[in-house]
Order: sequence, then C-alpha cells, then structure tokens
Amino acid sequence: MQVHYGIRSFTKIKNPVITVGTFDGVHLGHQKILNKLEKIAEKIDGETVLLTFEPHPRKVLFKNQPLKLINTLEEKIKLLEAYGLDHLVIYPFTQEFSNLSARSYIEELLIKKLKTHTLVIGYDHHFGNDRQGNIELLKRVKNDFDFKLVEISAHEIDEIKVSSTKIRSAITTGKIALIKNYSGNHFHFSGKIVRGEGIGKKLKHPTANIEIQDSDKIIPANGVYAIKCYVNNEQIDGVMNIGNRPTIDNKETTTIECHLFNWNKDIYGDTMEIDVVDKIRNEVKFPSMDMLKSQIELDCIKAKKVLNEEN
Repeated sequence: MQVHYGIRSFTKIKNPVITVGTFDGVHLGHQKILNKLEKIAEKIDGETVLLTFEPHPRKVLFKNQPLKLINTLEEKIKLLEAYGLDHLVIYPFTQEFSNLSARSYIEELLIKKLKTHTLVIGYDHHFGNDRQGNIELLKRVKNDFDFKLVEISAHEIDEIKVSSTKIRSAITTGKIALIKNYSGNHFHFSGKIVRGEGIGKKLKHPTANIEIQDSDKIIPANGVYAIKCYVNNEQIDGVMNIGNRPTIDNKETTTIECHLFNWNKDIYGDTMEIDVVDKIRNEVKFPSMDMLKSQIELDCIKAKKVLNEEN
C-alpha cells in the first residue's frame, strides 16, 4: 500500500476507485467497503484508494468538543495495509479547506487532483462548505465530470455507524472481548515504557508503566485485563491494570501498568504494542497490600487461562 501525505505523490494511478472516510476502527463494515472497492477495481483494471483527512475534521470544526479515536493514524495505516488497500491519501484538513464549496470539492479534489474514475460513497455522505454536498449533487454532476458513482446502501452505512458505536462503547465500558466480533481484531494501542515507582516489584510482580503518546487515543475502562504485548519484535503475554491504584495511593490521573509473564529484560524507553484480549475484573480497593498481592496472583492465573484459550 502506498501512503500519500497530500496529493503530490499521487500520480499515474490507473483508474482510481475511491472512497472517502475516517475509517476509525477499520471494522467489519469498513472491510466490506474495501472489499467492494477491490471488486470494482478488478473489473476495470483499476487501483483502490481511500481518501481520509488529518487531523480529524471534528477537531478543526468543533475544537471545544473532546474527541477520542479508536485508532491513531499509524494504527489505521497498518490495518488498511493488511486489508489490501492500494493507496491511502491523507489530505490535510484545515479551516480553509472546510470552506471549499461542494462543487469545488468535486472538481478540484476528486477530479483534477485524484482523477477519480469511480467514486464509492455512502447515501448520507456530506462534504464541502456547510456540508452542502451530497449524493444527489454527485449524481447530477457525474456526467459533467466523467466519473462513475457507486452508492453505498443505507443498510451498509447503518452497519458502519452501529459498529463504530459498539466498538467505542465496548472500549469505554470494559467489554473489550466484543471488539473482535465487530472488527476481527483485538483492541490495540501502544505507548512508551517509562519508569514507575517500583511498587509492582515490591509485590513480586514488576510492571512496565505505559505512557500513551497520542492524547486522542481512546483507552479502555479502568480494570484488569489479559493482554498480548509486543516489544522489539518479541511477543509476551501478560496482565494489565488501568486505573487510579485505589489500594496504593488512589491517584487522580489514570495509570497503565503491565506485568509481563516470564520477562526480566530492561525495556525502559522502548515502545510496547498491546492487544487487549479480555477484561478479568474491575479495579477495586483492597483492605491491605497483602490482599492486593494475593489478588494479583489470582489475576495472573486467570489471564494465563484466557490467553491459552485464545491461542
């Protein structure tokens, strides 16, 4: 897959079959659209293209509304590549671009710059200044601009909306195992391994403390999770706690701590990739550190069982 940051490198593309969207989560609904693109491209000897925007349009248009994304841009790139997309165009979304009229959006971006052969778009897709562009405008001008239009049905679009909503809900409520049903993949995130306070080591369960680099990344609900980790091309199973450590100090900020099974290498400063497989329990306050230590041992046993069943 070729990744184009802007339009300059998007040249000599044969019969571009294009869709437009954020594709956050790259879930089963998105995958169906990618499959639709591929089938159309095969028939016309074309290449598949996703046009997406960075930053997310809502961050530019609604700056005061918090936005958490299922995927960072880097995660989305990896997922799209795995599903066989030929080209990903990441177009800068600015206030100036948002003021572009709907007709100019079609003529300047879709036709002159992307040279669209076939546009695959949802029945409810809106674009251009004040979202005035829609499927009806595209139908009216497709012959003028000589491109083909394939409409994604209401059923398919509703499926995408429902899937995205379900994924976000599963993440924020801790029903993390459901995400694989909606996307085919576990919830994934990454972060830098930083030094903590050494409390896990005192409890005979040393932890890697994870610092998330992207503030827009959605994080699971507080609790204890079975995880698969990847550090320096090595996979390690483990257990993760997300929360405020109520038994220890009840921090105001959320911490992410991962205990890795059978692991004693120095990995401070490295990046850890984490697949969250299932939630084991809620985060709770224990009467003593000894009881917390006993519970951590039980958490490890349960996490190993969950991960063995997964494998």
